[in-house]
Amino acid sequence: MKAIWNNKVIAESDKTVRIEGNHYFPIETVNKEFLKKSETHTNCPWKGTASYYSLEVDGETNNDAAWFYPDPSEAASAIKDHVAFWRGVEVVE
Repeated sequence: MKAIWNNKVIAESDKTVRIEGNHYFPIETVNKEFLKKSETHTNCPWKGTASYYSLEVDGETNNDAAWFYPDPSEAASAIKDHVAFWRGVEVVE
């Protein structure tokens, strides 16, 4: 799977974890040069508290386009150290 935004591959892995229709990429497969920490946090009743990254590619920013669970619940432990994408990020095989 690849996560692509602004014509750049943000992440690529053949070992994503799929939950609720989203592919979570292992953090080591994400090009961290494109990630910028965000102050945004949301809560999922069963996964826990999510934190976000904005993407910065070629001078353009996609705010809060990636999220992760730094301390997921036991039920969501498979996505620890994984990142998922939305807001125009194309996830393709």
